[in-house]
Amino acid sequence: MILDIRVVVGEKVKTLRKIRNLTQEELAHCSNLDRTYINSVENGRRNISIVNLEKITKALNISLKDFFN
Repeated sequence: MILDIRVVVGEKVKTLRKIRNLTQEELAHCSNLDRTYINSVENGRRNISIVNLEKITKALNISLKDFFN
């Protein structure tokens, strides 16, 4: 079974957010994105741009390279 990349990325964002004890609202604020956008990313419903992924990874204090490792 091949997972949709949107689901894989969303699950990773959600896991990292929870490890850092952040709510979706807090992550949204730190990344300068809307909470509903974060929710749709985490649930695999959003085809996230690399620019917004960078905003999220910066807010999570992780590099893009480490995000994909």
